[in-house]
Amino acid sequence: MRIVSGMRPTGRLHIGHLLGALTNWKKLQDEGNDCFFFVADWHALTTDFKNTSQLPENNREMVIDWLASGIDPEKSTVFLQSAIREHAELFLMFSMITPLGWLERNPTYKEMRQEITDKDLSNLGFLGYPVLQAADILLYKGEAVPVGQDQVPHLELTREITRRFNNTYAHIFPEPQPKLTESPKINGVDGRKMSKSYGNAILLSDSTADIEAKVRTMVTDPKRARRKDPGDPDTCNLYPLHETYSPSETIQNVRKGCRSAEIGCVDCKKMLLDSLLPKLGEIREKRDHFAQHPKRIDEILDAGTQKAQKIATKTMNEVKKVAHLVS
Repeated sequence: MRIVSGMRPTGRLHIGHLLGALTNWKKLQDEGNDCFFFVADWHALTTDFKNTSQLPENNREMVIDWLASGIDPEKSTVFLQSAIREHAELFLMFSMITPLGWLERNPTYKEMRQEITDKDLSNLGFLGYPVLQAADILLYKGEAVPVGQDQVPHLELTREITRRFNNTYAHIFPEPQPKLTESPKINGVDGRKMSKSYGNAILLSDSTADIEAKVRTMVTDPKRARRKDPGDPDTCNLYPLHETYSPSETIQNVRKGCRSAEIGCVDCKKMLLDSLLPKLGEIREKRDHFAQHPKRIDEILDAGTQKAQKIATKTMNEVKKVAHLVS
């Protein structure tokens, strides 16, 4: 199955990215699917067009984290979105057939306009990013897109654009299906959504000392004010990380010990570190290796771009032909 997915380059990634996307990407890759994973640098400009000086470094740092997390360029095609001009060409073609109302009804557009007040979002690129997203997927005739349940409506807009194009011109695009991914909800150390902008993220590149310091400050069960108070793991900010990284015996001990107050939050954090540090240490070791070989990163992106370019060129030739843009 042809799998297509991308990620906005924000620099170094955190464990939320690992558990929410990269672990599933690796699974899809290792199952033998034809995977295309791209650095969505055009998308980065939809909200940060005034601040692009860090973009090249962010691109590189993100790809390093992908590779360290198990994305294999021998199995998957890894490339830079902006290096292939057909992304912009197909976006322009799709923008001609996409009703404005479809974009204005996008719930994410409305939410971000309300929540993000420190950036200028009054631009065509931000309103039309779902059209660019559709172009990203359909340029490679993606059959499936790994998404969480909350992202299914975004993909449905891509499917609507697919149907409109196919019905208007010719049936050349598949309707991409959502490949639903189950991922634990991992909050930041302060209990809010994990984000580098909040300063509450555990990064894949963090040192052992950094991880230990962050875990020690993690917000736990808010109702457990004193050591002798019983707690509820299901309302604790720490517990989802135990479920993800700790062995079953530790998880059982945490649940029992927390509810009975046999263990305190400090004990619980020590148990988590025993499970978390080795796993993140493996990723950091691989990350350090790739970071020391920047030419290898360039080679991987160049090879991926060449492979993606051939498919993109063929697709755009088909689009131009059925739209009578070429004779």
